[in-house]
Amino acid sequence: MRTHRRSLRIEWGDCDPAGIVFYPRYFAMFDASTALLFEHVLGMKKAAMIAAYGIVGFPMVDTRARFIIPSAFGDDVTIESEVTEFRRSSFDIRHRLLKDTALAVEGFETRVWVGRHPDDPHRIKAQAIPESVTAKFAA
Repeated sequence: MRTHRRSLRIEWGDCDPAGIVFYPRYFAMFDASTALLFEHVLGMKKAAMIAAYGIVGFPMVDTRARFIIPSAFGDDVTIESEVTEFRRSSFDIRHRLLKDTALAVEGFETRVWVGRHPDDPHRIKAQAIPESVTAKFAA
């Protein structure tokens, strides 16, 4: 599977009063990294992808993280993101946040590819992930 890497600097607003990253901020970083991974692999921004595939998006249904080394204001980090498994309508993503080359945080997500429910447009319903999407990740 394809991996996307991005570098970022930990900002003051990411930190708690102790000066380290407030843990929910990692989940926001990982969410943005998921969107950037799909943008990188599919060659289109998320809004264009939603329109092209006729979906609502890919909401998260499960998440967790392991916190190994704290990050602080001003630290430069790298996030590596990859899909580890595709199923019919769901997929798993692993994020690795690195400080230099050391693993600082490892995050895991399960997401579902969803569109509007055919009987009620106010609801969403899982859809099969198109072969054209999974094929680009496998390339």
